[in-house]
Amino acid sequence: MLLPSFRGRRNHGLERLKETHSQSLSSSVAGPGFEPRQPDSTVPVLQFCAAWLPWCWRRAIRVGEKGGPSSDGSGGPGLESVPRVHLPIWDCRIGAAGRVTGHSSFVCTVLSSPPRKRTVYKTVCLSLALLVAITVFQRSLTPSQFLQESPPPTFEPQKAQKPSGHLVNPNSFWKNLKDVVTPMPTVSRGPQAWDVTTTNCSANVNLTHQPWFQSLEPHFRQFLLYRHCRYFPMLLNHPEKCSGDVYLLVVVKSVITQHDRREAIRQTWGREQESAGRGRGAVRTLFLLGTAAKQEERVHYQQLLAYEDRLYGDILQWDFLDSFFNLTLKEIHFLKWFDIYCPNVRFIFKGDDDVFVNPTNLLEFLAYWRPQEDLFVGDVLQHARPIRRKDNKYYIPGVLYSKPSYPPYAGGGGFLMAGSLAHRLHHACDTLELYPIDDVFLGMCLEVLGVQPTAHEGFKTFGISRNRNSRMNKEPCFFRSMLVVHKLLPPELLAMWRLVHGNLTCSRKLQVL
Repeated sequence: MLLPSFRGRRNHGLERLKETHSQSLSSSVAGPGFEPRQPDSTVPVLQFCAAWLPWCWRRAIRVGEKGGPSSDGSGGPGLESVPRVHLPIWDCRIGAAGRVTGHSSFVCTVLSSPPRKRTVYKTVCLSLALLVAITVFQRSLTPSQFLQESPPPTFEPQKAQKPSGHLVNPNSFWKNLKDVVTPMPTVSRGPQAWDVTTTNCSANVNLTHQPWFQSLEPHFRQFLLYRHCRYFPMLLNHPEKCSGDVYLLVVVKSVITQHDRREAIRQTWGREQESAGRGRGAVRTLFLLGTAAKQEERVHYQQLLAYEDRLYGDILQWDFLDSFFNLTLKEIHFLKWFDIYCPNVRFIFKGDDDVFVNPTNLLEFLAYWRPQEDLFVGDVLQHARPIRRKDNKYYIPGVLYSKPSYPPYAGGGGFLMAGSLAHRLHHACDTLELYPIDDVFLGMCLEVLGVQPTAHEGFKTFGISRNRNSRMNKEPCFFRSMLVVHKLLPPELLAMWRLVHGNLTCSRKLQVL
């Protein structure tokens, strides 16, 4: 609304506005606190007025529409018009003279008003100016940057939060959740190399104070004292055995002193093949060993083993003693090694170094299976009971295993399993405490996975006939139809291999596949 004295003071007000505007142009200042602008920067000034002084801008337009003074005599605000606003306190003029001088000006002069109202309005305007200054300071912008158009927002992933509770990037706090790109988690496959480099294993002395512990035999006490020591450093490693397209990996448990058995296997069923036939991959062979049990023989045998490994390059050795109870360590060490180095091997045959294996029958049997299936096949024992007789090699005291029977398991003399199942078996075995009988321990791991081992007539881990004196255990026609037969010493293995692969004529053929 116009003041009543506006019409009487019209000329006087215009003169004061012109005088003030001329002073602002001569000093090249566009207004209090603002830097000079280019001729095309009138619009940002108006945007600033519209943003922070909406009432001043609306009244300026209203006066222009009602016929304020202009150079062309019209009532509207032309390029050369000087729209004028007469408010209770402020008489504002947005000058276009900056088109000539290269500056834009926004000048408001105080007209006469009652002192009381003038003080109130001064307070309001000073508060508004303080609010603008605080906003500019918080945004770390100069006044000229404040008047410029803000650049388009750049979307960045929200950074992690500091422990103090303050966001690292506060500008992303108000972003839409749809705009924040969440990085996909990367699935780790575990260690990419054998990560055990030192032996740091001490006895669990807490067990020595238990009454039942003192009643055990010495080898059981030794086993329990160090049962928590699961993994040891590698002494010999050949990760290249799993490189390329490997269809079947033949793994043999052996002892450092039994070089003759390893040599016999290399000449017979452990001979490697570049192709398993029918477009399948290679067949590779590895031997699993620990260190010599006797301290006085360890250095000598280790040198011989190192020379053997240089000749053949097929030995995996870890730094733990080779003993009967440590056969379980060989199982978990191989599974861990396989999980690290053999992501694409399809099938595994695992057996002892005193068995006869027919590779042709193994490959023929595997032709009916897929690597993704839960294949674990061998000479399976169901409802086997723990042996409680102390004179037996497989004796287990009740404090070590109290259940009446074992879960189903395959005899450790030899079995087949799929590579995909071996990876899962490694993680399942890590959830169980070690057990002194290796094949029973694998049966426990299979029970954790809910996998039932499959029995097959072609696996004879107790001999073709349990009667060791039976002639069937020496008959080559039976061996030709089997997959695995236990047990043969190196001379017997070499002789049986020559008979089975010679000019052998059998009157009757067994069908076991």
